[in-house]
Amino acid sequence: MKLRFLGTGTSAGIPIIACDCPTCTSTDPRDTRTRTSATIEFTDPDSIDRVILIDTSPDLRQQVLREKITRIDAILYTHNHVDHTFGLDEIRRFNEVMNAPINIYADTHTMTSLTRVYQHIFEPHKNIQKSFIAKLIPNTIEPNHPFTLFGLEITPITLNHGKLPILGFIFDMPGSKSNLLPLAYCTDVSHIPDHTLTQLQPTKTLVLDALRYRPHPTHFTIDQALETIAKINPFRTYFVHMTHDILHAKTNATLPPGVALAFDTLVLS
Repeated sequence: MKLRFLGTGTSAGIPIIACDCPTCTSTDPRDTRTRTSATIEFTDPDSIDRVILIDTSPDLRQQVLREKITRIDAILYTHNHVDHTFGLDEIRRFNEVMNAPINIYADTHTMTSLTRVYQHIFEPHKNIQKSFIAKLIPNTIEPNHPFTLFGLEITPITLNHGKLPILGFIFDMPGSKSNLLPLAYCTDVSHIPDHTLTQLQPTKTLVLDALRYRPHPTHFTIDQALETIAKINPFRTYFVHMTHDILHAKTNATLPPGVALAFDTLVLS
């Protein structure tokens, strides 16, 4: 069982355009952050290697080439914002390699947005001519309605991204000895409802939004994220979705034991 961080940056990516700040000009590769996305990689009960993708960032092509990912078995969506969805068209190559459609999972709000923006994929009969498009099977999911993919139990949970309710995910596999599980993935969050905090408390590995130190209306600051960790008490936590306000080495050195900044290419097992 592996968690691979494909991207750990905010919506503008790092370096951001036309910026010469210390982070954007840093030579530390951990300060180069593509848009936030990740994969869960594991071997299923039938001994087949599986890759579940969380969000399709605009940098997806760059990310999967860098990580040498050759298959995607399913896609989970946290929400419908551009930095989490606009790489969807790149999935068509995985259809071709695997010779199969790919199931995608999203709440109603996100699925509606995807079908509108990517009409050429979801309503191919309206296309003027045949073209190379992704083949997807849409599945609408709801918070607190668990489902299983390839032996991995997935529970969608409610998070608040400003005024927008979005999904986080808790992953577990009964009988697994993985040091990762239960794993919770909670990006783009500014508030976690009490009932969701209760669901998160058995978490061993937590991935959590921590945008910067200055307040933001739709994301946790680092201090707010640390306060949330104290309520959940996971074994270890990794922050994602950081802006260029955050210089990796400097910030990471200030974090308490068991808490660290994630970075692109980091793999946990």
